[in-house]
Amino acid sequence: MSKTLLSYFVHIFTVTGVVFGFLALINAIEQNIPAVFFFLAIALFVDGIDGSLARIVDVKKNTPNINGEILDNIIDYLNYVFVPAFVIYWCNMVPEGLELISISIILIVSCYTFANNNIKTTDFYFSGFPALWNVVILYFYILDSSSETNFYIIIAFAFLTFIPFKYVHPFRVIEFRKTSLSLLILWMLSTVVLLYFPESNQVIINISFILWCLSNLYFLSLTVIRSIRKEVI
Repeated sequence: MSKTLLSYFVHIFTVTGVVFGFLALINAIEQNIPAVFFFLAIALFVDGIDGSLARIVDVKKNTPNINGEILDNIIDYLNYVFVPAFVIYWCNMVPEGLELISISIILIVSCYTFANNNIKTTDFYFSGFPALWNVVILYFYILDSSSETNFYIIIAFAFLTFIPFKYVHPFRVIEFRKTSLSLLILWMLSTVVLLYFPESNQVIINISFILWCLSNLYFLSLTVIRSIRKEVI
């Protein structure tokens, strides 16, 4: 099979993220939040590996008529920003009367994220909060935080969009990559238990929550360490 054909297949694989985003949106309308996260997770998986596939087959060289980065940004804005903003608005995750303000803040500041030429450092950390609103609403749901708390968290992350704290990209950052990927798998497994099996044995739920918190603490620590350390190793 020619590399040109393989490159088109990679682009087709990338654009499936649009379909999964639409399915997430449908389930948001029906307020089936676990299903929303299921389809957003599949879209996140696609986004997590399509870049590696694109580099392997060298899509820039073999399909020069398609800008994969623009394509990727369009899909990411839908799944990381637009759908989560809709969930917040439609599912009453913020106080009544503040829905439109909240989603306007999310939609507008995230435009800066996707237009920011310096969004990634030379060692592939994100500089500033990388508009992962799909993850933010996941935390809202799992922690069952109050609508008032959610609103203030949205304000905080909007502010952090413009602050050059460094957030790890587990698939791209070489530093601690094996550990990061291992902890990412742990985070995903514990998230699945908390999200889809909340009625499981309480011991299992407690262990899953502890592992979930520890994995979150690890990624938070990386943010602090890399943000304090200015130089790139």
